[in-house]
Amino acid sequence: MIIVPTRRGLRTRRRSLVLRRVRAVLAGGLVLGVGATMTLASWNDSEFATGTFTAGRFDVVGSVNGTNFASHATAGTAIAMVFAQAADAAALAPGKTVYALFSVKTVNPSVAGTVKLTASTYAAGTLADYLTYGVKTVTAAQCATAADYAAAGSVSVVADGSVLSTSAATSQTLTANGGNQVNYCFAITMPAATGNGAQGLPLTQTWQFAATSS
Repeated sequence: MIIVPTRRGLRTRRRSLVLRRVRAVLAGGLVLGVGATMTLASWNDSEFATGTFTAGRFDVVGSVNGTNFASHATAGTAIAMVFAQAADAAALAPGKTVYALFSVKTVNPSVAGTVKLTASTYAAGTLADYLTYGVKTVTAAQCATAADYAAAGSVSVVADGSVLSTSAATSQTLTANGGNQVNYCFAITMPAATGNGAQGLPLTQTWQFAATSS
């Protein structure tokens, strides 16, 4: 038996097919919507760090007795060295040598560094033309005699017999926060063969102890 579909049956079938397709599309849309929502949702967190810095300082002080230190930062504020043979220093004569101490260290607080002795130049025709000198670093803060100058552990900084404008060739180490002091022992000499032209001539010689941080 053959059943011939009627127009009403065909319309009903078409309607059912369309409804199934619409439901399928809507279902797909719902799935996409859920998937998109899950992709956009996320957790967020951050970390931050800061650094705090303070500049250090570098400062040195000097002493003529190895004990009492102060700042003498310019030639105009230079401290006068104390010569053990004060009478001889005030009236130098041929063959005489006078000795004086100058010590340098860093302050507390201060970073470490180095120090180098530098001599100033002088005008010709002064007493400096007739004098020579030498400088050594000594272990003890004592520089009053030839024995102190030549004591064990002494190291030459300026060779004996140098003219007064001679600067040191090497630097000395200064530890941080006044951890050490460098003791310079000066030996100023009027050679025995000095002629009469030196008589009565005055002289003020300046040395700089140039310090550099490290």
